[in-house]
Amino acid sequence: MIYIGNHLSTAAGFAAMGKHALALGEDTFAFFTRNPRGGKAKEIDPEDAKRLCDMLGEHGFGKLVAHAPYTMNLCSDKPEVRDFARRMLRLDLERMEYVPGNYYNFHPGSHVGHGAAAAIPMIADALKSVLTGDDGSLIPWRTTILLETMAGKGSEIGQKFEELREIIDIAEDGLTGVPLIGVCFDTCHVWDAGYDIANDLDAVLTEFDKVIGLGRLKAVHLNDSLNECGSMKDRHEQLGDGMIGLDALRRVVRHPALQGKPFILETPNDDKGYAHEVAMVRDWMV
Repeated sequence: MIYIGNHLSTAAGFAAMGKHALALGEDTFAFFTRNPRGGKAKEIDPEDAKRLCDMLGEHGFGKLVAHAPYTMNLCSDKPEVRDFARRMLRLDLERMEYVPGNYYNFHPGSHVGHGAAAAIPMIADALKSVLTGDDGSLIPWRTTILLETMAGKGSEIGQKFEELREIIDIAEDGLTGVPLIGVCFDTCHVWDAGYDIANDLDAVLTEFDKVIGLGRLKAVHLNDSLNECGSMKDRHEQLGDGMIGLDALRRVVRHPALQGKPFILETPNDDKGYAHEVAMVRDWMV
């Protein structure tokens, strides 16, 4: 069994998102912590957040998958952009304390020309800085940070599982033996990155386990792709209308290693389309 939902708007508040998800037949959902193309964040009403938390428990929701804004680039070649991203990261984790016990997912970033070797330590250092206090002790955040697998478009970090592993190793070095950072596995992104989940899903997940560890795979973005495997373009498509196809995506949903996880649809859809895809995915679980 998996949990299934899609990205919802925060415009009407937290409780409204829960009601919206229920109306679409969902038992998880994603939301942006702030304007996805900017930095502004709506003020949180603690009572509204509590109403959502109560609703999630009452209706048996899985973990939610909050998403950082696309503008959060922890490895930019511009110091002011990196500083802005680090502030957003900490502020977002503070905001997530109003809906504790969930996930905070972000794109690792784009090195914009100065190379992965320089960018990866920047991302890891930013993560370590929010995981620990001034005295080096762990901050007891009630949210798990997730790195997202990326397609490799432009100068994106995270196309290869090894890049995510390197970020994790540097960020967690010397902190604890317990994993602190997880991964969100995006089906469109890994396919566009060159991992053939359509023809050999088991091999891809075996590779993920070898490099990162399946214990760190916490959430899935369930998307079809407009592109051929290895295109490095990152173009999402509705389930079954892309190059990955329904049969392959059905195998993802049913795979034993992925059960119990939140699956988030990021397909180009409206409410009617999402309700259809949610119902279709539920049929696959029968």
